[in-house]
Amino acid sequence: MKRTKISTVVLLISFIIFLFTAHLAPACAASLRILHVNDFHGFAESHKRLGSDDLRGGAACLATLVETLRKEKPSLLLAAGDMVQGNTWSNLFEGKPVIEVMNAMRFDAMVVGNHEFDFGKTVLTERIREANFPVLGANVTGLDALRPYTVKVVDGIRVGIIGVVTEETPTATHPRNVDGLTFMPVAKTVERCIAELKDRADVIVVLSHLGYNADMALASTVKGIDVIVGGHSHTKGVKQITVGNTVIVQAWEHGLVLGVLDLNVESGRIVAANGRLEEIVPAKTGKDEKVAAIVEKWAAKVSESMEKVVAEAEVELDGENVRVRETNLGNFIADILKKESGADAAIINGGGLRTSIKKGPVTVGNIYSVLPFNNYIVGIRLTGKQIRDALEYGLSGIEQKEGRFPQVAGLTVTYSPGKEPGKRVGTILVGREPIDPSRQYIVATVDFLAAGGDGYQVFREAIRQSPDFEILGGTIKSGNLVYNDAGRWVRDVVVSEAGRQKKLTPAVEGRIQVEGAGNESTRK
Repeated sequence: MKRTKISTVVLLISFIIFLFTAHLAPACAASLRILHVNDFHGFAESHKRLGSDDLRGGAACLATLVETLRKEKPSLLLAAGDMVQGNTWSNLFEGKPVIEVMNAMRFDAMVVGNHEFDFGKTVLTERIREANFPVLGANVTGLDALRPYTVKVVDGIRVGIIGVVTEETPTATHPRNVDGLTFMPVAKTVERCIAELKDRADVIVVLSHLGYNADMALASTVKGIDVIVGGHSHTKGVKQITVGNTVIVQAWEHGLVLGVLDLNVESGRIVAANGRLEEIVPAKTGKDEKVAAIVEKWAAKVSESMEKVVAEAEVELDGENVRVRETNLGNFIADILKKESGADAAIINGGGLRTSIKKGPVTVGNIYSVLPFNNYIVGIRLTGKQIRDALEYGLSGIEQKEGRFPQVAGLTVTYSPGKEPGKRVGTILVGREPIDPSRQYIVATVDFLAAGGDGYQVFREAIRQSPDFEILGGTIKSGNLVYNDAGRWVRDVVVSEAGRQKKLTPAVEGRIQVEGAGNESTRK
Protein backbone atom coordinates (compact mmCIF):
# COMPACT_ATOMS: atom_id res chain seq x y z
CA MET A 1 0.00 0.00 0.00
CA LYS A 2 2.86 2.35 0.87
CA ARG A 3 4.54 1.66 -2.47
CA THR A 4 1.33 2.43 -4.29
CA LYS A 5 0.99 5.77 -2.50
CA ILE A 6 4.66 6.63 -3.13
CA SER A 7 4.34 5.70 -6.81
CA THR A 8 1.23 7.81 -7.10
CA VAL A 9 2.98 10.81 -5.51
CA VAL A 10 6.03 10.38 -7.76
CA LEU A 11 3.83 10.20 -10.84
CA LEU A 12 1.89 13.25 -9.72
CA ILE A 13 5.06 15.25 -9.11
CA SER A 14 6.48 14.15 -12.46
CA PHE A 15 3.30 15.21 -14.19
CA ILE A 16 3.36 18.64 -12.52
CA ILE A 17 7.01 19.11 -13.48
CA PHE A 18 6.18 18.12 -17.06
CA LEU A 19 3.36 20.64 -17.26
CA PHE A 20 5.48 23.36 -15.68
CA THR A 21 8.47 22.85 -17.98
CA ALA A 22 6.26 22.49 -21.04
CA HIS A 23 4.67 25.82 -20.19
CA LEU A 24 8.06 27.48 -19.83
CA ALA A 25 9.62 25.92 -22.92
CA PRO A 26 8.71 28.65 -25.40
CA ALA A 27 10.04 31.35 -23.07
CA CYS A 28 13.30 29.44 -22.53
CA ALA A 29 14.07 28.56 -26.14
CA ALA A 30 12.14 30.17 -28.96
CA SER A 31 12.54 31.62 -32.43
CA LEU A 32 11.55 35.09 -33.54
CA ARG A 33 11.69 36.34 -37.12
CA ILE A 34 11.47 40.09 -37.76
CA LEU A 35 10.51 41.07 -41.31
CA HIS A 36 11.08 44.74 -41.97
CA VAL A 37 10.94 47.54 -44.54
CA ASN A 38 11.71 51.24 -44.37
CA ASP A 39 11.59 54.33 -46.57
CA PHE A 40 9.00 52.74 -48.88
CA HIS A 41 7.85 56.20 -50.05
CA GLY A 42 4.79 54.86 -51.83
CA PHE A 43 6.69 52.80 -54.43
CA ALA A 44 3.99 50.14 -54.68
CA GLU A 45 4.49 49.37 -58.37
CA SER A 46 7.46 47.41 -59.68
CA HIS A 47 9.85 49.82 -61.38
CA LYS A 48 13.19 50.14 -63.16
CA ARG A 49 15.99 51.98 -61.42
CA LEU A 50 18.27 54.40 -63.24
CA GLY A 51 20.69 52.50 -65.47
CA SER A 52 18.77 49.22 -65.30
CA ASP A 53 16.17 47.60 -67.55
CA ASP A 54 15.11 45.05 -64.93
CA LEU A 55 11.95 45.47 -62.89
CA ARG A 56 12.48 45.52 -59.15
CA GLY A 57 10.26 45.92 -56.11
CA GLY A 58 6.48 46.02 -56.06
CA ALA A 59 4.14 45.67 -53.09
CA ALA A 60 2.36 42.60 -54.48
CA CYS A 61 5.68 40.73 -54.84
CA LEU A 62 6.80 41.94 -51.43
CA ALA A 63 3.58 40.60 -49.93
CA THR A 64 4.15 37.18 -51.48
CA LEU A 65 7.62 36.93 -49.99
CA VAL A 66 6.35 38.07 -46.59
CA GLU A 67 3.74 35.28 -46.55
CA THR A 68 6.31 32.67 -47.61
CA LEU A 69 8.68 33.65 -44.80
CA ARG A 70 5.88 33.88 -42.24
CA LYS A 71 5.04 30.24 -42.85
CA GLU A 72 8.59 29.20 -41.97
CA LYS A 73 8.85 30.83 -38.53
CA PRO A 74 6.78 32.90 -36.07
CA SER A 75 7.21 36.46 -37.37
CA LEU A 76 6.62 40.16 -36.90
CA LEU A 77 6.26 42.55 -39.86
CA LEU A 78 7.51 46.05 -39.05
CA ALA A 79 7.82 49.35 -40.94
CA ALA A 80 10.49 51.88 -39.96
CA GLY A 81 8.89 55.02 -41.34
CA ASP A 82 8.54 57.17 -44.48
CA MET A 83 6.00 54.77 -45.91
CA VAL A 84 3.15 56.91 -47.26
CA GLN A 85 4.78 59.83 -49.06
CA GLY A 86 7.03 60.05 -52.12
CA ASN A 87 5.61 58.35 -55.20
CA THR A 88 2.71 59.75 -57.22
CA TRP A 89 0.76 56.51 -56.74
CA SER A 90 0.42 57.44 -53.08
CA ASN A 91 0.88 61.21 -53.06
CA LEU A 92 -2.21 62.05 -55.09
CA PHE A 93 -4.29 60.42 -52.35
CA GLU A 94 -2.23 61.64 -49.39
CA GLY A 95 -0.93 58.19 -48.42
CA LYS A 96 -4.27 56.38 -48.22
CA PRO A 97 -3.29 53.66 -50.75
CA VAL A 98 -0.19 52.69 -48.74
CA ILE A 99 -2.19 52.16 -45.56
CA GLU A 100 -4.63 49.96 -47.49
CA VAL A 101 -1.73 47.83 -48.76
CA MET A 102 -0.17 47.61 -45.31
CA ASN A 103 -3.48 46.49 -43.82
CA ALA A 104 -3.74 43.77 -46.45
CA MET A 105 -0.19 42.62 -45.63
CA ARG A 106 -1.02 42.53 -41.90
CA PHE A 107 1.76 44.74 -40.60
CA ASP A 108 2.28 44.48 -36.86
CA ALA A 109 3.57 48.01 -36.21
CA MET A 110 4.97 51.11 -37.86
CA VAL A 111 6.87 54.16 -36.65
CA VAL A 112 6.18 57.55 -38.18
CA GLY A 113 8.96 58.95 -40.33
CA ASN A 114 9.52 62.64 -40.92
CA HIS A 115 7.71 62.39 -44.27
CA GLU A 116 4.57 60.98 -42.68
CA PHE A 117 3.99 64.58 -41.57
CA ASP A 118 4.19 66.04 -45.10
CA PHE A 119 0.43 66.10 -45.65
CA GLY A 120 -0.18 67.80 -42.31
CA LYS A 121 -1.43 66.66 -38.92
CA THR A 122 -5.07 66.24 -39.89
CA VAL A 123 -4.28 63.90 -42.78
CA LEU A 124 -1.74 61.96 -40.69
CA THR A 125 -4.36 61.43 -38.00
CA GLU A 126 -6.76 60.07 -40.65
CA ARG A 127 -4.11 57.65 -41.94
CA ILE A 128 -3.36 56.43 -38.40
CA ARG A 129 -7.06 55.79 -37.74
CA GLU A 130 -7.33 53.81 -40.99
CA ALA A 131 -4.42 51.56 -40.02
CA ASN A 132 -5.18 48.12 -38.55
CA PHE A 133 -1.85 48.24 -36.72
CA PRO A 134 -0.36 50.62 -34.13
CA VAL A 135 1.49 53.66 -35.46
CA LEU A 136 4.23 54.64 -33.03
CA GLY A 137 6.00 57.85 -32.09
CA ALA A 138 7.14 57.80 -28.48
CA ASN A 139 9.10 61.04 -28.70
CA VAL A 140 6.30 63.05 -30.36
CA THR A 141 3.94 65.03 -28.15
CA GLY A 142 0.84 66.81 -29.35
CA LEU A 143 -0.57 64.09 -31.62
CA ASP A 144 -2.79 61.79 -29.56
CA ALA A 145 -3.26 59.25 -32.35
CA LEU A 146 0.37 58.13 -31.99
CA ARG A 147 1.28 55.45 -29.45
CA PRO A 148 4.68 55.28 -27.70
CA TYR A 149 5.02 51.50 -27.91
CA THR A 150 3.18 48.22 -28.30
CA VAL A 151 3.73 44.67 -27.01
CA LYS A 152 3.35 41.66 -29.30
CA VAL A 153 3.60 38.00 -28.24
CA VAL A 154 5.34 35.73 -30.75
CA ASP A 155 6.05 32.05 -30.00
CA GLY A 156 5.75 32.85 -26.30
CA ILE A 157 8.16 35.81 -26.52
CA ARG A 158 6.78 39.14 -25.34
CA VAL A 159 8.23 41.74 -27.73
CA GLY A 160 8.10 45.38 -26.67
CA ILE A 161 8.28 47.66 -29.72
CA ILE A 162 9.16 51.33 -29.12
CA GLY A 163 8.85 53.83 -31.98
CA VAL A 164 11.02 56.95 -32.31
CA VAL A 165 11.45 59.48 -35.11
CA THR A 166 14.28 61.92 -35.76
CA GLU A 167 14.30 65.05 -33.63
CA GLU A 168 15.08 66.98 -36.84
CA THR A 169 11.58 66.36 -38.23
CA PRO A 170 10.56 70.03 -37.82
CA THR A 171 13.28 70.97 -40.34
CA ALA A 172 12.65 67.96 -42.59
CA THR A 173 9.02 68.83 -43.37
CA HIS A 174 7.28 72.16 -43.77
CA PRO A 175 6.97 73.82 -40.33
CA ARG A 176 3.20 74.21 -40.76
CA ASN A 177 2.91 70.41 -40.80
CA VAL A 178 4.26 70.06 -37.26
CA ASP A 179 2.82 73.19 -35.69
CA GLY A 180 1.96 72.42 -32.05
CA LEU A 181 4.06 69.24 -31.96
CA THR A 182 7.19 68.65 -29.91
CA PHE A 183 9.91 66.14 -30.81
CA MET A 184 11.50 65.03 -27.57
CA PRO A 185 15.10 63.82 -27.10
CA VAL A 186 15.27 60.24 -28.37
CA ALA A 187 17.65 58.66 -25.85
CA LYS A 188 15.73 59.85 -22.78
CA THR A 189 12.44 58.80 -24.37
CA VAL A 190 13.71 55.27 -25.08
CA GLU A 191 15.11 54.92 -21.56
CA ARG A 192 11.71 55.90 -20.12
CA CYS A 193 9.86 53.43 -22.33
CA ILE A 194 12.26 50.59 -21.48
CA ALA A 195 11.63 51.23 -17.79
CA GLU A 196 7.86 51.11 -18.37
CA LEU A 197 8.18 47.85 -20.31
CA LYS A 198 10.50 46.19 -17.81
CA ASP A 199 7.93 43.68 -16.52
CA ARG A 200 5.88 43.46 -19.70
CA ALA A 201 8.43 42.46 -22.36
CA ASP A 202 11.15 39.85 -22.78
CA VAL A 203 12.74 41.49 -25.86
CA ILE A 204 12.96 45.22 -26.57
CA VAL A 205 12.86 46.37 -30.21
CA VAL A 206 13.30 50.03 -31.10
CA LEU A 207 11.57 50.83 -34.37
CA SER A 208 13.63 53.80 -35.41
CA HIS A 209 13.41 56.52 -38.03
CA LEU A 210 16.66 58.16 -36.99
CA GLY A 211 19.25 57.03 -39.57
CA TYR A 212 21.99 54.41 -39.39
CA ASN A 213 24.60 56.53 -37.60
CA ALA A 214 22.06 57.76 -35.07
CA ASP A 215 20.95 54.16 -34.46
CA MET A 216 24.54 53.20 -33.61
CA ALA A 217 24.84 56.17 -31.28
CA LEU A 218 21.56 55.24 -29.57
CA ALA A 219 22.72 51.64 -29.09
CA SER A 220 25.94 52.81 -27.46
CA THR A 221 24.13 55.30 -25.21
CA VAL A 222 21.02 53.45 -24.01
CA LYS A 223 21.24 50.05 -22.34
CA GLY A 224 18.55 47.43 -22.65
CA ILE A 225 17.80 47.66 -26.38
CA ASP A 226 17.95 44.22 -27.97
CA VAL A 227 17.22 45.20 -31.58
CA ILE A 228 17.01 48.43 -33.56
CA VAL A 229 15.05 48.18 -36.81
CA GLY A 230 15.99 51.38 -38.58
CA GLY A 231 15.11 53.73 -41.41
CA HIS A 232 15.61 57.33 -42.61
CA SER A 233 19.13 57.00 -44.09
CA HIS A 234 18.09 54.48 -46.80
CA THR A 235 20.99 52.25 -45.75
CA LYS A 236 21.38 48.92 -47.50
CA GLY A 237 22.28 46.84 -44.44
CA VAL A 238 23.18 43.56 -46.12
CA LYS A 239 23.93 41.99 -42.71
CA GLN A 240 23.09 43.03 -39.20
CA ILE A 241 25.67 44.84 -37.10
CA THR A 242 26.02 44.68 -33.33
CA VAL A 243 26.81 47.62 -31.07
CA GLY A 244 27.29 46.45 -27.50
CA ASN A 245 24.41 44.01 -27.01
CA THR A 246 22.17 45.66 -29.61
CA VAL A 247 21.52 44.21 -33.07
CA ILE A 248 20.94 46.88 -35.75
CA VAL A 249 19.31 46.35 -39.16
CA GLN A 250 18.02 48.51 -42.02
CA ALA A 251 16.49 47.52 -45.38
CA TRP A 252 17.43 50.10 -48.02
CA GLU A 253 14.43 51.80 -49.70
CA HIS A 254 11.34 51.73 -51.96
CA GLY A 255 10.42 48.11 -51.19
CA LEU A 256 13.34 46.88 -53.28
CA VAL A 257 14.30 44.43 -50.55
CA LEU A 258 12.72 42.79 -47.53
CA GLY A 259 14.77 42.74 -44.35
CA VAL A 260 14.85 39.40 -42.53
CA LEU A 261 16.25 39.07 -39.01
CA ASP A 262 16.12 35.63 -37.36
CA LEU A 263 16.62 35.56 -33.60
CA ASN A 264 17.04 32.72 -31.13
CA VAL A 265 15.83 33.73 -27.69
CA GLU A 266 16.52 31.87 -24.44
CA SER A 267 15.26 33.05 -21.06
CA GLY A 268 14.46 36.49 -22.47
CA ARG A 269 17.93 36.90 -23.99
CA ILE A 270 19.00 36.86 -27.65
CA VAL A 271 21.61 34.13 -28.07
CA ALA A 272 21.86 34.17 -31.86
CA ALA A 273 21.01 36.65 -34.63
CA ASN A 274 21.14 36.28 -38.39
CA GLY A 275 20.09 39.14 -40.65
CA ARG A 276 19.83 39.37 -44.41
CA LEU A 277 18.11 41.23 -47.23
CA GLU A 278 15.89 39.43 -49.71
CA GLU A 279 15.69 41.20 -53.09
CA ILE A 280 12.23 41.71 -54.57
CA VAL A 281 12.52 40.46 -58.17
CA PRO A 282 9.12 40.31 -59.91
CA ALA A 283 10.42 37.86 -62.51
CA LYS A 284 11.07 35.34 -59.73
CA THR A 285 8.35 36.21 -57.24
CA GLY A 286 4.64 35.72 -57.70
CA LYS A 287 2.17 38.50 -56.92
CA ASP A 288 -0.20 38.42 -53.97
CA GLU A 289 -3.60 38.76 -55.67
CA LYS A 290 -5.23 40.85 -52.95
CA VAL A 291 -2.38 43.35 -52.79
CA ALA A 292 -2.04 43.42 -56.58
CA ALA A 293 -5.71 44.37 -56.87
CA ILE A 294 -5.23 47.27 -54.44
CA VAL A 295 -2.17 48.52 -56.31
CA GLU A 296 -3.95 48.31 -59.67
CA LYS A 297 -7.07 50.04 -58.32
CA TRP A 298 -5.16 53.12 -57.22
CA ALA A 299 -2.88 53.06 -60.27
CA ALA A 300 -5.94 53.28 -62.51
CA LYS A 301 -7.02 56.45 -60.69
CA VAL A 302 -3.79 58.27 -61.54
CA SER A 303 -2.95 56.83 -64.93
CA GLU A 304 -5.18 59.04 -67.06
CA SER A 305 -3.64 62.32 -65.97
CA MET A 306 -0.20 61.07 -65.09
CA GLU A 307 0.49 59.24 -68.35
CA LYS A 308 0.27 62.36 -70.50
CA VAL A 309 3.61 62.85 -72.28
CA VAL A 310 4.83 66.45 -72.05
CA ALA A 311 8.43 66.22 -73.30
CA GLU A 312 11.26 63.96 -74.48
CA ALA A 313 14.39 63.48 -72.34
CA GLU A 314 17.35 63.07 -74.67
CA VAL A 315 19.55 62.13 -71.70
CA GLU A 316 18.88 60.44 -68.39
CA LEU A 317 18.13 62.98 -65.67
CA ASP A 318 20.02 61.97 -62.53
CA GLY A 319 18.01 62.19 -59.33
CA GLU A 320 20.03 59.58 -57.40
CA ASN A 321 23.16 61.65 -56.73
CA VAL A 322 21.51 64.94 -55.82
CA ARG A 323 22.69 64.67 -52.19
CA VAL A 324 26.39 64.47 -53.03
CA ARG A 325 27.08 66.42 -56.23
CA GLU A 326 25.71 68.62 -58.97
CA THR A 327 23.43 66.68 -61.32
CA ASN A 328 21.74 67.55 -64.59
CA LEU A 329 18.30 67.09 -63.00
CA GLY A 330 19.23 69.47 -60.19
CA ASN A 331 20.38 72.03 -62.75
CA PHE A 332 17.17 71.62 -64.76
CA ILE A 333 14.91 72.28 -61.76
CA ALA A 334 17.03 75.10 -60.34
CA ASP A 335 17.12 76.83 -63.75
CA ILE A 336 13.33 76.78 -63.90
CA LEU A 337 13.02 78.37 -60.45
CA LYS A 338 15.50 81.08 -61.40
CA LYS A 339 13.76 81.82 -64.69
CA GLU A 340 10.23 81.73 -63.28
CA SER A 341 11.01 84.17 -60.46
CA GLY A 342 13.41 86.42 -62.37
CA ALA A 343 16.01 85.88 -59.65
CA ASP A 344 19.78 86.29 -59.84
CA ALA A 345 20.32 82.75 -58.58
CA ALA A 346 18.51 79.69 -57.25
CA ILE A 347 19.30 77.26 -54.45
CA ILE A 348 17.26 74.14 -53.79
CA ASN A 349 17.90 71.14 -51.55
CA GLY A 350 18.93 67.96 -53.34
CA GLY A 351 16.74 65.95 -50.98
CA GLY A 352 13.68 67.60 -52.51
CA LEU A 353 14.28 65.68 -55.76
CA ARG A 354 13.13 62.15 -55.08
CA THR A 355 13.82 60.07 -58.19
CA SER A 356 15.40 60.09 -61.65
CA ILE A 357 13.88 60.47 -65.12
CA LYS A 358 14.93 57.93 -67.71
CA LYS A 359 15.85 58.83 -71.27
CA GLY A 360 12.77 58.87 -73.48
CA PRO A 361 9.20 60.18 -73.13
CA VAL A 362 8.63 62.29 -70.01
CA THR A 363 5.16 62.16 -68.50
CA VAL A 364 3.40 64.33 -65.95
CA GLY A 365 3.78 61.40 -63.56
CA ASN A 366 7.56 61.32 -64.02
CA ILE A 367 7.83 64.94 -62.97
CA TYR A 368 5.42 64.47 -60.08
CA SER A 369 7.57 61.60 -58.82
CA VAL A 370 10.66 63.82 -58.89
CA LEU A 371 8.84 66.63 -57.06
CA PRO A 372 6.26 65.01 -54.74
CA PHE A 373 6.15 67.79 -52.15
CA ASN A 374 3.55 70.55 -52.04
CA ASN A 375 6.10 73.36 -52.39
CA TYR A 376 5.93 76.63 -54.28
CA ILE A 377 8.53 79.10 -55.55
CA VAL A 378 9.68 82.06 -53.50
CA GLY A 379 12.33 84.70 -54.15
CA ILE A 380 14.29 86.05 -51.17
CA ARG A 381 16.57 89.07 -50.98
CA LEU A 382 19.93 87.89 -49.56
CA THR A 383 23.31 89.51 -49.17
CA GLY A 384 26.36 87.89 -50.70
CA LYS A 385 27.44 86.87 -47.20
CA GLN A 386 24.08 85.18 -46.57
CA ILE A 387 24.39 83.27 -49.85
CA ARG A 388 27.82 82.07 -48.74
CA ASP A 389 26.37 81.02 -45.37
CA ALA A 390 23.60 79.09 -47.12
CA LEU A 391 26.09 77.29 -49.36
CA GLU A 392 28.38 76.50 -46.41
CA TYR A 393 25.43 74.93 -44.62
CA GLY A 394 24.31 73.03 -47.70
CA LEU A 395 27.77 71.53 -48.19
CA SER A 396 28.25 70.66 -44.51
CA GLY A 397 26.44 67.31 -44.58
CA ILE A 398 27.87 65.69 -47.69
CA GLU A 399 29.50 62.84 -45.74
CA GLN A 400 26.09 61.70 -44.47
CA LYS A 401 24.41 62.37 -47.84
CA GLU A 402 22.13 64.89 -46.20
CA GLY A 403 19.22 66.27 -48.22
CA ARG A 404 20.50 69.81 -47.68
CA PHE A 405 23.12 69.45 -50.47
CA PRO A 406 22.52 72.45 -52.79
CA GLN A 407 21.52 72.21 -56.42
CA VAL A 408 22.00 75.68 -57.89
CA ALA A 409 21.43 78.00 -60.84
CA GLY A 410 23.17 81.30 -61.59
CA LEU A 411 26.04 80.33 -59.27
CA THR A 412 29.46 78.74 -59.65
CA VAL A 413 30.86 77.42 -56.38
CA THR A 414 34.11 75.74 -55.42
CA TYR A 415 34.51 73.88 -52.15
CA SER A 416 36.94 71.64 -50.25
CA PRO A 417 35.19 68.57 -48.82
CA GLY A 418 38.23 67.80 -46.64
CA LYS A 419 37.84 71.00 -44.64
CA GLU A 420 35.67 71.23 -41.57
CA PRO A 421 31.98 72.06 -42.10
CA GLY A 422 31.39 75.80 -42.25
CA LYS A 423 34.78 76.49 -43.84
CA ARG A 424 34.50 74.56 -47.08
CA VAL A 425 33.33 77.11 -49.64
CA GLY A 426 36.00 78.83 -51.74
CA THR A 427 35.11 81.07 -54.68
CA ILE A 428 31.53 81.98 -55.57
CA LEU A 429 30.47 83.58 -58.82
CA VAL A 430 27.03 85.07 -59.38
CA GLY A 431 26.69 84.86 -63.12
CA ARG A 432 30.26 85.56 -64.14
CA GLU A 433 31.09 88.04 -61.39
CA PRO A 434 32.67 87.31 -57.98
CA ILE A 435 30.08 87.53 -55.25
CA ASP A 436 29.99 90.78 -53.26
CA PRO A 437 29.42 90.02 -49.54
CA SER A 438 27.52 93.27 -48.94
CA ARG A 439 25.48 93.42 -52.14
CA GLN A 440 21.90 92.17 -52.15
CA TYR A 441 20.81 89.50 -54.63
CA ILE A 442 17.49 87.81 -55.32
CA VAL A 443 17.67 84.06 -54.68
CA ALA A 444 14.90 81.70 -55.77
CA THR A 445 14.10 78.70 -53.62
CA VAL A 446 11.00 76.87 -52.36
CA ASP A 447 8.77 77.82 -49.44
CA PHE A 448 9.99 74.77 -47.52
CA LEU A 449 13.54 76.14 -47.37
CA ALA A 450 12.28 79.70 -46.90
CA ALA A 451 10.59 78.53 -43.70
CA GLY A 452 13.88 77.05 -42.45
CA GLY A 453 13.28 73.54 -43.79
CA ASP A 454 16.25 71.14 -43.98
CA GLY A 455 17.92 73.49 -41.49
CA TYR A 456 18.33 76.44 -43.89
CA GLN A 457 17.83 79.04 -41.19
CA VAL A 458 19.59 81.71 -43.28
CA PHE A 459 16.54 81.96 -45.56
CA ARG A 460 14.12 82.10 -42.66
CA GLU A 461 16.13 84.74 -40.83
CA ALA A 462 16.49 86.89 -43.96
CA ILE A 463 12.71 87.03 -44.29
CA ARG A 464 12.23 87.84 -40.62
CA GLN A 465 14.90 90.56 -40.60
CA SER A 466 12.72 92.83 -42.71
CA PRO A 467 11.27 95.74 -40.65
CA ASP A 468 7.78 95.08 -42.04
CA PHE A 469 7.82 91.33 -41.31
CA GLU A 470 4.50 89.96 -40.05
CA ILE A 471 2.37 86.84 -40.35
CA LEU A 472 -1.31 87.58 -40.81
CA GLY A 473 -3.79 84.75 -41.32
CA GLY A 474 -0.99 82.40 -42.26
CA THR A 475 0.33 84.81 -44.94
CA ILE A 476 3.88 86.11 -44.60
CA LYS A 477 4.65 89.74 -45.36
CA SER A 478 8.31 90.75 -45.69
CA GLY A 479 10.28 93.25 -47.73
CA ASN A 480 12.88 90.55 -48.24
CA LEU A 481 10.32 88.17 -49.75
CA VAL A 482 10.15 89.55 -53.28
CA TYR A 483 8.52 86.66 -55.15
CA ASN A 484 5.87 84.42 -53.65
CA ASP A 485 3.76 82.25 -55.96
CA ALA A 486 1.70 80.17 -53.55
CA GLY A 487 -0.87 79.43 -56.25
CA ARG A 488 1.22 76.83 -58.15
CA TRP A 489 3.24 73.87 -56.94
CA VAL A 490 6.79 73.64 -58.24
CA ARG A 491 6.00 70.37 -60.03
CA ASP A 492 3.25 72.06 -62.06
CA VAL A 493 5.63 74.86 -63.06
CA VAL A 494 8.14 72.22 -64.15
CA VAL A 495 5.47 70.34 -66.13
CA SER A 496 4.65 73.57 -68.00
CA GLU A 497 8.28 74.40 -68.70
CA ALA A 498 9.11 70.86 -69.82
CA GLY A 499 6.16 71.03 -72.20
CA ARG A 500 7.45 74.33 -73.57
CA GLN A 501 10.99 72.98 -74.08
CA LYS A 502 9.81 69.66 -75.58
CA LYS A 503 13.40 68.32 -75.82
CA LEU A 504 15.21 68.07 -72.46
CA THR A 505 19.02 68.07 -72.63
CA PRO A 506 20.26 69.39 -69.26
CA ALA A 507 23.93 68.81 -68.45
CA VAL A 508 26.37 68.93 -65.56
CA GLU A 509 28.21 72.22 -66.06
CA GLY A 510 30.62 72.56 -63.16
CA ARG A 511 28.34 74.76 -61.10
CA ILE A 512 29.57 73.02 -57.93
CA GLN A 513 33.22 72.02 -58.13
CA VAL A 514 35.70 70.43 -55.78
CA GLU A 515 38.59 72.88 -55.52
CA GLY A 516 41.44 71.90 -57.81
CA ALA A 517 39.43 69.20 -59.57
CA GLY A 518 37.65 71.28 -62.22
CA ASN A 519 34.42 70.31 -63.89
CA GLU A 520 35.35 66.68 -64.16
CA SER A 521 35.06 66.30 -60.39
CA THR A 522 31.33 66.70 -60.69
CA ARG A 523 31.01 64.13 -63.45
CA LYS A 524 32.28 61.09 -61.53
